Amino acid sequence: MAREFQRGHKAKISDLTPGTDLYVGVQIAAPGLTFDISCFGLDANEQLSDDRYFIFFNQPKSPEESIQLLGAQSGDTESFRVTLDRIPAAIQKLSFTATLDGSGQMSQIGPGYIRIVAGGEEVVRYSFTGSEFTTERAVMLGDFYLKDVWRFAAVGQGFDGGLDALLKNFGGEVAEEEAPPAAAPAAAPGFAPPAQAAAPPAFGAPPAAQAPQPAPSFGAPPAPTPTPAPQQPMHAAPTIAAPLAPQAPQAPQVPQAPQAPSPYGQPQQPHQPQQPQFGQVPGQGAPPAPPFGQQAPAPYGQPAPAPYGQQPPMGMPPGVPQGMPQGVPQGVPATGAGLQAALQPYKETATGQRWTPQNQQLMRVDLTMGGSGVLARQGSMVMYQGKVDFGYKSAGFVGRAVGNATGQEMQLMRCTGRGQVFLAEEGSHLHPIELQGDAICVSAESVLAFDESLQYEVRRVEGHGIPGGALFTMQFQGTGTVIVKTHGTPVVLPVTPTTFADCNAVVAWSAASQVIVSSQVRLRRNAYPGHSGETVNLQFRGAPGNFIVVQPYEV
Repeated sequence: MAREFQRGHKAKISDLTPGTDLYVGVQIAAPGLTFDISCFGLDANEQLSDDRYFIFFNQPKSPEESIQLLGAQSGDTESFRVTLDRIPAAIQKLSFTATLDGSGQMSQIGPGYIRIVAGGEEVVRYSFTGSEFTTERAVMLGDFYLKDVWRFAAVGQGFDGGLDALLKNFGGEVAEEEAPPAAAPAAAPGFAPPAQAAAPPAFGAPPAAQAPQPAPSFGAPPAPTPTPAPQQPMHAAPTIAAPLAPQAPQAPQVPQAPQAPSPYGQPQQPHQPQQPQFGQVPGQGAPPAPPFGQQAPAPYGQPAPAPYGQQPPMGMPPGVPQGMPQGVPQGVPATGAGLQAALQPYKETATGQRWTPQNQQLMRVDLTMGGSGVLARQGSMVMYQGKVDFGYKSAGFVGRAVGNATGQEMQLMRCTGRGQVFLAEEGSHLHPIELQGDAICVSAESVLAFDESLQYEVRRVEGHGIPGGALFTMQFQGTGTVIVKTHGTPVVLPVTPTTFADCNAVVAWSAASQVIVSSQVRLRRNAYPGHSGETVNLQFRGAPGNFIVVQPYEV
């Protein structure tokens, strides 16, 4: 029986089926609308670094044929064959998408799904309807991603910009084919399945005569009646294509004898272009050296420095050219690229995951994914969109008493509903840590937010040399994500018998590590009245695989 997934659900492929030769079917339709269904093969940075792994109607298979576009069959609008054990190591994620070819919106679609079939039997299905979308023109339906093992995630994340937005999100480029000359008899070719040397494999349950095998063989679900596959829509030029394929390497050229330098003030001859230096416009020679006592001109795209001994005009920040009007964001080219181009690097980042860093100091959580609420530090919300409810999370009398006594008290709020919440606090660097049944110890001061599904408690670190008798920390355990904040970029160190850390600089450590108080106690330079002037070093011990996280900061 197939498992029904909701948006945000994830599972290991091995928990769904022992097979690795899988059939992926997508069903999406709307009256009068045409859809392009594609698969993006992404690297570890979720970028389309190799355009040969953009599988769509003009490129129906990957080089080693681990991903193949099969066409419409068995009631599916489009189908794929994915052989997981043949996918190269550079490909860490497969994103299956659907985009509109023409006008329309995703809110117009009827009930659809993406499903996985192994050995002719459906093992998982994620269903969706147009009511889940609004003005989107493209949607990421589901992902296969490699995290120790291959897993499947139901995504359901939309983009207003269509296929252009998807390509740019994955680091690809949008190119248009040039229209053929009128005298040429051949126009832009229409979509057709690739030529095959042999008949395509039959799709159905494995024959009874075959010996049972540990993994089900690849096969599509059986169709009730043999119906001819509907003809795919024709795509006329110009069309949206993947990033251009790399050009074939050219034959090496015979080196030419060096020529005499050109007269001063004239550009070099273009017979042998040179690689421009950093900050230099391509095609231009190196600028001449400035006269003695004068400053060199600033590199291309950077403001000219102020003359020696002079300050920038009042109201203008240092480094901003005097000709630029106030109120314009820094980084806008002087040629007037437009407001949209200036703000493009700061647009919201959507990856289809529950927790998505927008930058080093801002974290977005999508409450529509995961099914559970989020507990966040009070006052950490900077913006939200959608229908989100915020409530006070009471720790109870015992929790408040323990928090006051141990210093591990957290004032929390509960975030629930359907929408996205953006979290930050005092410009701290934010780091999502995903737990899958394991545990981690984090100081309460270093916790910004975490999934409500996680269990947390105060843990005591014993020590005779600690003022007050002990140190305390928070231990998180279960399945979910905890957001840890640090001052600056932290460093993760393996635990060895000689690993020591200052208790004010350590942020987190693996729960299996043994923590003891070091006998080496150093003194502060200036101890204020009422303070002993002592600080504590902690020694960490544990088996290989344990770690500590230290920030470049001390209280």
